[in-house]
Amino acid sequence: MMDELREQEAANLAADWSDISLGLRKDLGQQLFNQWIRPIQLGSFCAETGTLDLFLPTEFSANWVQERFHDRLSLAWKIARAEVRQVRIGVHPGRRKLADLDLRGEDGFGHRAANDAPQPLESIGSEGFTSSIGLDPSLTFSSFVSGTTNVLAKNAAERMAKTEKPQFSPLYLKAATGQGKTHLLHAIAHAYLQEHPRTRIFYCSAERFMVEFVQALKSNEMIEFKARLRGFDLLLVDDIQFIIGKASAQEELLYTIDALLAEGKRLVFAADRAPQALDGVEPRLLSRLSMGLVADIQPADIELRRAILESKLTRFAPLAVPGDVIEFLARTINRNVRELVGGLNKLIAYAQLTGQDVTLQLAEDQLTDILSANRKRITIDEIQRTVCQFYRIDRSEMSSKRRARAVVRPRQVAMYLAKVLTPRSYPEIGRKFGGRDHSTVIHAVRLIEDLRKRDSDMDGDVRSLLRQLES
Repeated sequence: MMDELREQEAANLAADWSDISLGLRKDLGQQLFNQWIRPIQLGSFCAETGTLDLFLPTEFSANWVQERFHDRLSLAWKIARAEVRQVRIGVHPGRRKLADLDLRGEDGFGHRAANDAPQPLESIGSEGFTSSIGLDPSLTFSSFVSGTTNVLAKNAAERMAKTEKPQFSPLYLKAATGQGKTHLLHAIAHAYLQEHPRTRIFYCSAERFMVEFVQALKSNEMIEFKARLRGFDLLLVDDIQFIIGKASAQEELLYTIDALLAEGKRLVFAADRAPQALDGVEPRLLSRLSMGLVADIQPADIELRRAILESKLTRFAPLAVPGDVIEFLARTINRNVRELVGGLNKLIAYAQLTGQDVTLQLAEDQLTDILSANRKRITIDEIQRTVCQFYRIDRSEMSSKRRARAVVRPRQVAMYLAKVLTPRSYPEIGRKFGGRDHSTVIHAVRLIEDLRKRDSDMDGDVRSLLRQLES
């Protein structure tokens, strides 16, 4: 009877953890979730003290999760189970050594036995050295939307994944957060593995490399560490900037790069800055990182942001997303692609869960935090001044009662731009235009939206004004 109760309790905990994990994955994003939350194993729950144990495989990961996610995990568990009063995070007492971990049939570095059948792509990173990140099956070349700002990096990544020997190695992808460099790393691994099902691929963050390096050093397993690391056909290391200042790890990475290059292996690195901007990097390692091709991914321009949003809409059919909403998101969420897609996902999810239509007003109401973080601080005064200069009318006409077409249309355009480019409400905008009623502003916004669809001259005027105001 006691065994049955314990089994039932374990099943209930596992079910709760599944629900909590789903929420954390949505909140944190796939990469952070895979790196820090997925490795967590459920421990025991003490009903008397209300204490739940969560285990991670290493002290480093346990400390990291404790510092950054303990409060979030505690809150999630207390919401899921009122009896949980305390969450303890520690190292699993039965953790296995690196050499015992199984990634694709043999060990944590991707070696496989000669008689093993090829595994599906998704199986890479299921556990072992790369388990903290793994490969996301959705991050392929076919799902990567390219434009003028990232075409060089995409073409270079595709060339790296081809069967013939690459023209350059290593490939160094440089991009700010959320611009697609990690997507391309995953895509290279997927495409190369498809061409070479029995290949050995190593993919991790520089931070994870450091963790495993230190573990091998402490456990006197450096010979095995080096042998496994240099047995790969394709090496991909993300966020290489986090290895700066670690002299011993830099030296080991340097020797690994030299060994792999000497054998014609493929190497890809990604970072948020150019190699020359990596402070604290040993000169010899810096020269290795720079000797191939450094492909810069610039922030997505407006055309690329539109294309990315359009590509994502196919997942939500038959839910309709009006063109003005797509235009609004593409223009307003401009810091990085990850925020752009996240904003669209949040808006769609809210509309589906509440049964509402996707509208410009809904986007403004539900994406306040994202929009405010991305908006350039454009004022209504600035908009009025720019519009008056563009149409060559006096600034006083923005507040006048004149109804001449040469004055009314520019005034309506300014109201439209004020709604698109500022967080001001309809009544607030109306007050800046001579104390006009909010219904007048709504009419102006809808009219200009409609004219842009039917009148190419009007659309051209608005686009020109947008470029001036956003530059």
